[in-house]
Amino acid sequence: MNSSTNTAVAPPAGARLSAALRRWYAQYHHPMTWTGLGVFAALLLFSWLGPLIYRSSPFDIHALSTLAGPSGKFLLGTDNLGRDMLARMMAGGQATLQVGLLGSLIAMCAGIVYGMFSAMSPGWLDKILMRLLDAVLAIPTLVLMIFFAAIMPLNTLSLVLLLGLVSWPGLARIVRNEALAYRERDYILAARQFGAGSLYVARSHMLRAMLPILIVNATFMVADVILALAGLSFLGLGIQPPRASWGGLLNEGVQQVFLGSWWLIVFPGLAIFAAIVAMNLIGQGLLARLEGR
Repeated sequence: MNSSTNTAVAPPAGARLSAALRRWYAQYHHPMTWTGLGVFAALLLFSWLGPLIYRSSPFDIHALSTLAGPSGKFLLGTDNLGRDMLARMMAGGQATLQVGLLGSLIAMCAGIVYGMFSAMSPGWLDKILMRLLDAVLAIPTLVLMIFFAAIMPLNTLSLVLLLGLVSWPGLARIVRNEALAYRERDYILAARQFGAGSLYVARSHMLRAMLPILIVNATFMVADVILALAGLSFLGLGIQPPRASWGGLLNEGVQQVFLGSWWLIVFPGLAIFAAIVAMNLIGQGLLARLEGR
């Protein structure tokens, strides 16, 4: 008698990815999220794809067109040296978004590691780490940024490190509190009973459970870092000339606004505003879905 054996065939990788995307869409779909993603994607395309289409250099000086308003030749006008503002806005977008995204990544990693380590430590060490965190949080962030910016060489790498290393304490407290709440769950205790170590529990169980909260906080973190960079650049402590950033362009524009050159502050200000609003819309949309709204 012939017997047949049914063998389960694993779905291809493309099907698994498609199913995961559908689940993600169903769980996190919200109009605010898509609006924010659309605005932020437009800023990314403007900053990185724009220079491939609009070939003007942000450093070229057009001596006969200083402080020229928006026109067919210069779509966003020129600055006081005759440099094309559209080209400088694109270059400034690259610098601003690059520092914002990389600085947020460093802050996220530092906050997760510190908060998780504190939660998984013995009680006495957790208390010490939290008191240290309270001391860091008591120092105004702007004061810290100005202090370190005054003693560090100002370039993209140093700004990424600076903004990343002053932005993590708030996230560390959130991660620590969430980890303490998850630590006594039944499946965590069961994993420990089966011999799972702290690192495995933190990586495979706690972080996976906290992932939605971390994603939401990451979007707000990007907005905070972009705003902090704009503030530093406005004070002259950010990305240094001749390189452009949106905050630096805003600072230069304020110095010329008494001449009626409104375009020098409107366009950089709108770009900063759009980036911050986009990330907050993404975060608010994700938060609304997590809360079931």
